[in-house]
Amino acid sequence: MVKFIMKKSIITALTIGLAVTAGYQYASAYDKTKGEQDCMKCHTLTADQAKDVLKELVPDVKILDVQKGPVSGLWEISLEAAGKKSILYLDYSKTNVIAGNIFGIKSKPPINYTQISHEKINKIDVAAIPLDNALVMGDKNAKNKVIVFSDPDCPFCVKLHENMKKVLEKRKDIVFFIKLFPLPMHPDAARKSKTIMCENSLALLDDAFAKKKIEDPKCDTKVIDENIKLGEKLGINGTPNIIFANGKQIPGAIDADKIIEAVDKK
Repeated sequence: MVKFIMKKSIITALTIGLAVTAGYQYASAYDKTKGEQDCMKCHTLTADQAKDVLKELVPDVKILDVQKGPVSGLWEISLEAAGKKSILYLDYSKTNVIAGNIFGIKSKPPINYTQISHEKINKIDVAAIPLDNALVMGDKNAKNKVIVFSDPDCPFCVKLHENMKKVLEKRKDIVFFIKLFPLPMHPDAARKSKTIMCENSLALLDDAFAKKKIEDPKCDTKVIDENIKLGEKLGINGTPNIIFANGKQIPGAIDADKIIEAVDKK
């Protein structure tokens, strides 16, 4: 029973994101004994060894990378499980796993080392995303391009869409390329998406968000199927999902100021 609870806890942490746990306090304890813990020749960990250690807690785990952690006494393991890429820490004794954030509190503001690594492994290759079949919101020749995966039946996408309009009111140098990505949980979203793309119409997308009736598609477009395959390849499994020019992706309906901040952060 205890082992089942542990498995469920680890998988939940990977699925919903890394929560702030006792990781920092644990790491601090290692800092106090840095000399005896940081024995290079004593502590090595291969990807296969990491997988062997974690397989009981994280079924079907794929190890992406193993490196020394941001504090002494820990390895940082980049992994993929249940379709999510995430970060775990393993102590040098190979008996303790940490699913949480490690902060460097001497910096102002504190550095979230875990978040930095998490963003790194989840970066998107923007060049792999075709824009010629996207809805364009703003000046298509604007300097700063932002890609948004959206679903016409997604309530959070409605909120983000309004925030995108606020961005364009403030910044004419930003343009949004919208890739319609209907989710399986919304049974009519694919039909609506095809209609919108057949007309290449932002107005129809607005109508869909406003819960207005959307007629059946008048063409046999393959764009939506291509978007779904692309999203799966990129590891996108939810909407809205915002991708910036540097490859950073932010899920959810973030507000206009945060979008602008992310655009300006090269």
